[in-house]
Amino acid sequence: MKTLTKELWMEVPERRAIVSIHNDVEKLVAESGVTDGLVLVNAMHITASVFINDNESGLHADYERWLEKLVPFNAGTDPNDGGYLHNRTGEDNADAHHKRQIMGREVVVAITDGQLHLGP
Repeated sequence: MKTLTKELWMEVPERRAIVSIHNDVEKLVAESGVTDGLVLVNAMHITASVFINDNESGLHADYERWLEKLVPFNAGTDPNDGGYLHNRTGEDNADAHHKRQIMGREVVVAITDGQLHLGP
């Protein structure tokens, strides 16, 4: 059985950003030599997500608006006013934990004939 484990490190200077790693994953699949199997891509940081969808700026903006509406960043720390108890710890990222939960931590993609099998 062929396997390959690699870590991709990145710095994201913004509080939140959508970064495509599609090309990186394609290169790693090729490097692995796996022709038919699975690739697991998971975010190793507790507030980072991995998801598959169109790499289109309008969709990304829609995600940003939707997530911020569902889980606003600046909700404060008073739970009676919809605030986050987690932010009482001195951190200000409770919203990021919730947003990651919504967007997901990992994806599994089939590899067919040495290529990511993402469909049409």
